[in-house]
Amino acid sequence: MNSTALLIPKRISLERHVDSGACDACDVIVEMEGGVYYTAPFVTLPFLLRQMQLSYEVGKSLPDAPPVRYAALETPHVVIGELTAEAIEDAIDNLLALGTFATIFTQVSEDEETEAAPATPPPPAKRATAEVAAVVFSQVLIVDPES
Repeated sequence: MNSTALLIPKRISLERHVDSGACDACDVIVEMEGGVYYTAPFVTLPFLLRQMQLSYEVGKSLPDAPPVRYAALETPHVVIGELTAEAIEDAIDNLLALGTFATIFTQVSEDEETEAAPATPPPPAKRATAEVAAVVFSQVLIVDPES
């Protein structure tokens, strides 16, 4: 099999965070032609501003913490101008073209031996377990039919 075929997205699914009331964040799951899945969160600037305000409010309620506006993101996020399927697909294409896709997206696989074979070796990617993938696909994922 041609290893470059594994770098071509076959399907992109968006999990909208509808419970927050705002449409400024979603998880993106990319299935590559080789059958390997990747996931990453995509957010907009209003999402980051809301996170900063939440940090400020928490700081005000804690006696030993000064209130300060900040956003501490534990995992890499893609900050995007608008949360549309077209903008997300274009961002993914750019990440693939720049060779930075694997530094942002987490590979979701059945086991540790399942690896995509990229054309150029990226830095070691993060990995989620099959159990995490099963929960995402069966209990969390709300697929946007427009994507």
